[in-house]
Amino acid sequence: MATEQELQSLFNKLDRDQDGKVSISELFLSPGLSAVISAETDTRSPQELLAQYDADEDGNITFEELKQAVEKASNLT
Repeated sequence: MATEQELQSLFNKLDRDQDGKVSISELFLSPGLSAVISAETDTRSPQELLAQYDADEDGNITFEELKQAVEKASNLT
């Protein structure tokens, strides 16, 4: 379980180019952090995360989309 602040910190580490969204490439460049995201969102892979939670279908995950995924998995404290 993560707090919103911890989730924001994790998101910022994944967002290597600091554009406010995490791409599939950024997820694959950080396998350890991706594993944490997978555990927090109950998804098995970056592809599954994008398929389920990329609401605007732009191929990236925003912080709000990630937060929604973690909330849905009941892992946000």
